[in-house]
Amino acid sequence: MNTTEPSARMRNETAAWTLIFGAWLVASASTLGALFFGEVMQLPPCVLCWYQRICMFPLALILPIGLFPLDRKVVRYALPLAVPGGLFAVFHLLLVAGVIPESIKPCTQGVPCSETVIEWFGFVTIPLLSVVAFSTIVALLIAAHFRSAK
Repeated sequence: MNTTEPSARMRNETAAWTLIFGAWLVASASTLGALFFGEVMQLPPCVLCWYQRICMFPLALILPIGLFPLDRKVVRYALPLAVPGGLFAVFHLLLVAGVIPESIKPCTQGVPCSETVIEWFGFVTIPLLSVVAFSTIVALLIAAHFRSAK
């Protein structure tokens, strides 16, 4: 009997737990950031921002449920939210950057989706923050899936 096998399995489980925890931290920070922008800074979200919130907010609740105790299947429940959220974020970023023409008009009422509300350091916008958050979550969840599959 190989005595290193249970130890390797435990390391993989610990690594998967850490990756899912990291994804939860990103989702929680993103949720708190979106709430801060909306409720404290009184910045009304556009339609694309709402779609991204619909995908992000549940992740802050679903991911910790899969941590205590570790349930590797949480990746299956989180990725179907994170991937479309990331696609909405990329679309929003391309719309703000002018790559996608405004004639598509995903936001016909309320706040225009192509408007840049916040710009830090000359390039950091809310859609860019969203792309980074969703991309990080997807990468961490995929890494956790492959770590726990070993």
